Amino acid sequence: MSHTQVPLWLLVALQAAVSGVSLVVEIVAGRMLAPYVGMSLYTWTSIIAVVLAGFSIGHWWGGHIAERPARQALSLTGWVMLAAAVSTAGALLLLRVIGGPVLAAVEHPVWAIVTLTCGVFFLPSLFAGVPAPVLAQIAVMKEQSQSGRSLGAMFASGAVGAIAGTLLAGFVFIPWLGTALTLAIVTVIYLCASAILFALARPVRQGAAALAVAALAIVLAGLSLTRVSSCTTESQYFCIRVLDVSADHESPVRRLVLDHLSHGTSARDLPRTMFSEFTAMFDAIARGRLEPGPFSAFFIGGGTYSVPRAWADRKTGPITVAEIDPQVTRSAIENFWLEPEHMMIVDEDARVALQKRAGARYDVIVGDAFGDIAVPSHLITQEFFQLVRSRLADDGVFLMNVVDFPERLHALSAIAATLRSVFPSVEIWTEQTRPAPGEQRVFVLVAADRPTAFSSVVAEAPEPTRFAAMADSFTDQLIAQSSPAILTDDFAPIDRLLGGSF
Repeated sequence: MSHTQVPLWLLVALQAAVSGVSLVVEIVAGRMLAPYVGMSLYTWTSIIAVVLAGFSIGHWWGGHIAERPARQALSLTGWVMLAAAVSTAGALLLLRVIGGPVLAAVEHPVWAIVTLTCGVFFLPSLFAGVPAPVLAQIAVMKEQSQSGRSLGAMFASGAVGAIAGTLLAGFVFIPWLGTALTLAIVTVIYLCASAILFALARPVRQGAAALAVAALAIVLAGLSLTRVSSCTTESQYFCIRVLDVSADHESPVRRLVLDHLSHGTSARDLPRTMFSEFTAMFDAIARGRLEPGPFSAFFIGGGTYSVPRAWADRKTGPITVAEIDPQVTRSAIENFWLEPEHMMIVDEDARVALQKRAGARYDVIVGDAFGDIAVPSHLITQEFFQLVRSRLADDGVFLMNVVDFPERLHALSAIAATLRSVFPSVEIWTEQTRPAPGEQRVFVLVAADRPTAFSSVVAEAPEPTRFAAMADSFTDQLIAQSSPAILTDDFAPIDRLLGGSF
């Protein structure tokens, strides 16, 4: 078939389809990498850069193919689409094979993210970039009298396909079908595109080899579909994993992992027992300041709902939890023995939830949205802390957890300095032990109008552990040494502050 016999609508449809599914793979890449390296600015920066690099080299390669006779160019592009199908179908399996070794071999987390992204997603992007110049060249040669319109139609179809692929990936494929099935669908579309290109280039040489490669892609997609998923549930926000860590199966204990980070552990028969340092500090410090009277609480993030569940069991007072992901709440109900009727749960971003409740006042606001390298930057800024203070009752207290490394403490000092710009009293609490070299340390910042009346507390985490407030002189020296910028909505480089380690 000559280029003049290829219908323009078919070229436009092929371009839209390939562009669409290539963007689906780009969005899915974030979900695939999250269980290994979390979801951060560095993760998305790496994904976008690697995918664009693949597209660019693919376009360059496709331009060279486009200079060949139309039939030969279509046939070669058909082979490239087979390669795209194979590399996409095997992406999940490849990531599982190289993920652990790469993270073990590459010490710096940012380079680890870049290495993983290149290893898994560069080739699918490169192959997906080849068809655009080939199809555009054929469209222009077909309609030489209206070459500008034909070229415009090809560019527009690519953009429309990319938009559609992005929307479908975020709103349909990932939350409803999951990663493996989404990649299987992309594989099938690439195989269909290859079959159409081979049909347009008839007769096709080495048809048996093409069928063998297509069969390989189908087998790889099938293996990805049948492998045990690392996620218990895939939501719009997280890869949610529920792990059984029970010592006695008659008394179950479970851990929640969101993407790559443990977000809490709960026991069915011990609702008041905390299994992590920061939840133990939240519980002990807040109750130490506010008891014996009842108090109202607002939680930024739910996770396993360990502290809300404990306070509901103690009947401390009204509890509101802002958990942005309804699937996390559903998991807490199904797997962590949460009884939602004992509190108000809103499926909203915590900042939005606080802004909406202009008349509400809480005795304690608890910030539990801090990961290691993945931190919601809009929840650590001066503007947000001002909002928090405006929602606190008289003599109310704000607590938030921070994860940092003692040899750096850049994130801790910046957040402490920002809190100090809003609250008269800011304390840094942590376990009262000397940190080991390279140890990741969990801190809890306590911000209020007055200092805490006690400077140390023993709490079960789950073993009895002593936690203490750092001296004010330590906080002064920490901030003076690092001279951190106040974090604002305009400038909150938390990824850079945490980027050296996770």
